[in-house]
Amino acid sequence: MEVPAEDIRLLQGLTQAGWRWNETRLHYYRGQLADFEEPRYAVRLAQPAEAVGVGQIAAAARNDYDRFHADPWFGTERADAFLARYGAAATEGYCDAVLVPDEPSVPIDSFLAVSDLGQDAAALGVGLSRVVLTAVGPANRGWHRRLVSETVYRARERGASFVLMTTQATNGAVIRNAEKLNFALGSTTHILSYSTAMTSSTQTS
Repeated sequence: MEVPAEDIRLLQGLTQAGWRWNETRLHYYRGQLADFEEPRYAVRLAQPAEAVGVGQIAAAARNDYDRFHADPWFGTERADAFLARYGAAATEGYCDAVLVPDEPSVPIDSFLAVSDLGQDAAALGVGLSRVVLTAVGPANRGWHRRLVSETVYRARERGASFVLMTTQATNGAVIRNAEKLNFALGSTTHILSYSTAMTSSTQTS
């Protein structure tokens, strides 16, 4: 469950009822895309044949503070496997685009998956692009900012008005990149989870 940070009574009630906090999320947005003037970087769309490789990047670039690795129900193995499958599925069509570096001397050790939020955009009457998953390995250090920058250009070229991006409150690197690219903080939420097995274990211990 995702709960706004302002909903204090609900958060207190859930935690008293056995729900566990896993992650605090910061939700950023970037408007005024016409004013975006970052340098351009060579990127391309990942191909379905690269799905397994993209999944491996997602699993290898582990973030111990994301909502899956922080949840005891998942555990490290299951969380890694989930992100590997998510990254692969994103490349196979689950997301609208997956961007990867396209420079001859740069190996592919990072990606950024984008959803254009078709139903939400239609309901709101405004074009949107959302960064749904990113992973950057050691061979692509510095490419998170570049991939996000190219995502903003992609959104502008598609006529979108906003780019959305979410990260953990612990992810200083992403927060710094968001600030450098003039993203604004829109809201803060908490992720909580509930498992009868975890609750029973707590009660009997």
